[in-house]
Amino acid sequence: MSDTLRARLRALPDFPDDLPKFDPATAPADPVELFLSWFEAALAAGVRQPHAFSLATVGAGPGAGAPSSRMLILKDLDDDGWQFATARTSRKGRELAANPQAAMNFYWSQLGRQVRLVGPVVELSAEASAQDWAARPAADAAPNPAWQLYALRPSEIEFWQASADRRHIRHRYDLPG
Repeated sequence: MSDTLRARLRALPDFPDDLPKFDPATAPADPVELFLSWFEAALAAGVRQPHAFSLATVGAGPGAGAPSSRMLILKDLDDDGWQFATARTSRKGRELAANPQAAMNFYWSQLGRQVRLVGPVVELSAEASAQDWAARPAADAAPNPAWQLYALRPSEIEFWQASADRRHIRHRYDLPG
């Protein structure tokens, strides 16, 4: 069965033929500017949930050192960092409390693009967390004191552009800590 699956997987198309071009030599000095440009391109291309990303944390307790990932939604991007939220009591909340480091990965397959970020994570204020909870589409009037707004402050950001000739392009920013 593995050979059949392998053959089926190899037969799947990789990326669309009309991928956008990316020349790192023309990339802005500010990675946020490049991210916002790519995000707008994803919106224009009709990418569903372009603000969705995979968040990877490292396990605490019995699973210490084991990576864990899940999909989240980018809440904002400002001087505080790349914001996301979850309950402090959730697995990811507990992992961030034990080891406040994480990685984010945005993936827009229609454009053959990924953006990967790595860095420390900080908790934002109780007021900001309460405002985020209240703004959720399904929120009722009840507060959720366990809800926490976090910000990843990247030390590294890598932009990846697929290429039809499989000479994929990587452009990396190393940021001061």
